Amino acid sequence: MDEIKIKNLFDLNETIAKELLEKYEYPWEVLPHIEEFIIELGNSLNKDEYIKKKENIWIHKTAKIFDTAYIAGPTIICENAEIRQAAFIRGKAIVGKNSVVGNSTELKNVILFNNVQVPHFNYVGDSILGFHSHLGAGAITSNVKSDKKLVVIKGKNKNIETGIKKVGAFVGDYVEVGCQSVLNPGTVIGRNTNIYPLSSVRGVIPENSIFKSSDNIVEKLKN
Repeated sequence: MDEIKIKNLFDLNETIAKELLEKYEYPWEVLPHIEEFIIELGNSLNKDEYIKKKENIWIHKTAKIFDTAYIAGPTIICENAEIRQAAFIRGKAIVGKNSVVGNSTELKNVILFNNVQVPHFNYVGDSILGFHSHLGAGAITSNVKSDKKLVVIKGKNKNIETGIKKVGAFVGDYVEVGCQSVLNPGTVIGRNTNIYPLSSVRGVIPENSIFKSSDNIVEKLKN
């Protein structure tokens, strides 16, 4: 199950949360520690670059925040990020450099690496989105099973118990998720993979692949 390890999903040089992620082997292990990490890191940020707003909200001076966006702490919004109209950041969120959180998009207990785009009607909860990943309009991460049981990561040959009730998705670097797709609890998508629109995705999806349906996942052709 090496493909689901943090080191194989993400370029840790592309997030302000590198120090946190380096402590763990698997991405779901990070989720319970995001809040504490944000508060500790936020209080150490350069005051010439970051402005502290309300309680435990740090916003880089170059970030663009629209008037109708709602931001709760603890949250860090990094350099040149854009938080658009009616975005809803519920807290425990890191928004990386040059990232876009779009209209009516909701975030909760997440790490968005640099250059992530969740620009239209997305829900991202209890999840980590890697460098340059993109969710199409209406794509969401579902983070609680319908039976409310603890989430299991379902690999091809092995399942891993997370011991956690709320687990969304872990989306590797340069992943493209098509419009109106649902990433079911515990989904892991490897780097450079494309997900077709209107997909229901669960389990571990290999890197460098194209997900057309659950029984039709093909390897990308090499250039």
